Amino acid sequence: MALFNLTDLAATLAREARLLGIDPGRKQVGLAMSDVSRMVATPLETVKRGKLGAMAEHIRALAAKHGIGGMVVGIPLSLDGSFGPAAQASKDWATALSDQTGLPVCLWDERLSSSAVNRMLIQEADLSRSKRNEVVDQLAAAYILQAALDCLPRT
Repeated sequence: MALFNLTDLAATLAREARLLGIDPGRKQVGLAMSDVSRMVATPLETVKRGKLGAMAEHIRALAAKHGIGGMVVGIPLSLDGSFGPAAQASKDWATALSDQTGLPVCLWDERLSSSAVNRMLIQEADLSRSKRNEVVDQLAAAYILQAALDCLPRT
């Protein structure tokens, strides 16, 4: 499948298809899901990062179970907004994941999403480091997905 911009991705989706938000980390991948109206992102789960085929199989199962029609994958642009090696690796991973799942994908700037979520978990929830590590990736995925959802045109 090809990479889409957000507006074009939304235009390809069935009326009540959900979007899956993905925060791809080196060790773990955070997943979040939109509601059927694509207005609210909710953390879903954190998955250990492993082989792409296993991740694609897991996402295909989630898509079938929850009616997911597309993916929004966080891309780590440099702080100045440039496209560096980490961003290229995420783009390549997202493209391969799209090819293996058959789901369309768009990339979304994830700069500082994990930092923002960690800061919130420390200040608002007063969670210990170990408790934060259990949820930070899926919350970062929800943060990324919510930012994308907020930019979707409403009809």
